[in-house]
Amino acid sequence: MLINHNKVVMPLTNQSLENSYNKTILVIKSCKTKIQLEGASRMVKNFKNLYNKVGYPKTISYSLDETLKQQYIITRCQL
Repeated sequence: MLINHNKVVMPLTNQSLENSYNKTILVIKSCKTKIQLEGASRMVKNFKNLYNKVGYPKTISYSLDETLKQQYIITRCQL
């Protein structure tokens, strides 16, 4: 564990971030109902909260939001 400006920072590898991102994307894309999308939305929120503490590219946040939005549209069209 590293201390950085009075903030505890867990050392994470790029591989860890990449794995978490890929798993979150897979969960979003597998959603078929509104309830599942709500769960995926919470997962995205948790992802952002976790990786915000250690820092991550904002493009990842945008990508997760856009994927969630696209899946919501796809799901709504199927209902």
